[in-house]
Order: sequence, then C-alpha cells, then structure tokens
Amino acid sequence: MIDFYYWPTPNGWKVSILLEELGIDYNMIPVNIGKGDQFKPDFLKISPNNRMPALVDHDPPEDYGSEPVSVFESGAIMIYLADKFGKFIPEDARGRKECLEWLFWQVGNQGPMGGQLSHFVNYAQGDNAYSAERYANEYDRCLGVLDRRLDGRRFILGDDYTIADMINWPWVLIAKPMLSKSPLAGTPSMDLSAYPNLSRWRGEIKSRSAVQRGVDLGKDSRRSAPPSDEERKILFGQKGN
Repeated sequence: MIDFYYWPTPNGWKVSILLEELGIDYNMIPVNIGKGDQFKPDFLKISPNNRMPALVDHDPPEDYGSEPVSVFESGAIMIYLADKFGKFIPEDARGRKECLEWLFWQVGNQGPMGGQLSHFVNYAQGDNAYSAERYANEYDRCLGVLDRRLDGRRFILGDDYTIADMINWPWVLIAKPMLSKSPLAGTPSMDLSAYPNLSRWRGEIKSRSAVQRGVDLGKDSRRSAPPSDEERKILFGQKGN
C-alpha cells in the first residue's frame, strides 16, 4: 500500500493524477498546509522540506529492500512510481532522457514561476505591481516554451502520454484564472488563444477520466477565500530556524 500525503493544489495534482492513471490502490493522507500539518515532526521525517506531496511505499521494489520507502518532491515521486510500475516513462535511453528533461524543466521553471505568480496575484497584500508583472511575464514565457514544444506533437514526448505531461499539466490547467488576475489580463495569453498547441493539449488531457479523478481528490478542501492572517503566517512565514 502507498500512503500519499496530499493537499489539493497543482503540485499535489501532479501525483494524484499519476496514481489515478496507474489505477492502483493508495491511502490519501491530507496535509492541511493552512493549518501547519506540513511542520509536524512525523511529516518532516518523510518530507524534510516541509512540502507536500510526499509518499511512503510499504511495498517497495525488491532492490530497495524490505523497509518502507519514503519519497518527497513531486518530480522524484513521479519517477519512482513510473519506474516501479513500468508505465508512463519511455524504456529507451533517448526517450527517458527527454522525459527527465521536461520533468526537471517543470520543477525548475514552470512550477516556480507559476507559484510565484499565484502568490502575488492571489495572496500577497499591498501593491506588488513589479513582482506580479515579473512573474506573469516569466510564467507566460513558460507557456510559450510548452506551446512550441507541442507544435506537431500530440503530447510533450510525441505520441505517448507520459509523466512529462502529467507534471506540466496542472500549472497549465489554472493558467486562465491566474492570468486573468495578472498584468496580462485581457491579452491573448490570458485565454491561451496565443498558444493553440498548448490549448489543444490542455483540453485533451483534461478530458481524461483519471485526470478528472486526480483533480477532484480532496476538492472539498480547496481554498475558496483569501487566507487569514494566521494562515499567511503559517504559509509564508517560514525561516531557517
């Protein structure tokens, strides 16, 4: 059995989608990031960076030994699961290389830029015009990178749907509402009309039943109001000690 530590956010959806696509049983353990569950000692043993998603596999592959295996960071989790079950990652060396490139691109570019944009348009208090514009432009640049990659390709790696698609898709799913609050509101970027390849890919993946189940996981816990001052302190007040 796999214990899946999760909260319904784009980063959590990456792994919930993969688990649903694999069709395996798992135990979802909610990590309420607004209440500080991510700082509990038991969770920090699994995810030392105090971030979800994370998982504990109680039935790991033989080469890991008999003890449960914990994995943190979404990209690492997705590689681990794809390798364990032999699905959604190319078997040939060149294809695997390309898949890993797009996983690392997502966790190093698209995800952080989208996350910072979300912070400044959804959470930050006061006037943050420079920051909002800076991250809106960077996030928009990342949308353009994906649109060019998808030109002539059904999925990021070609004809095959892989973890490269699953890890990139959640931060594209929320593009329209997020950009509508940004300095790019009212531009073709905001409704993705500037990115026809990306828009087509977004719609095709959104229609998959496993993707819908992954996004719906824990949907009753999604934020529907701005965070309270106490939640802001929990979410954005961390320091190194």
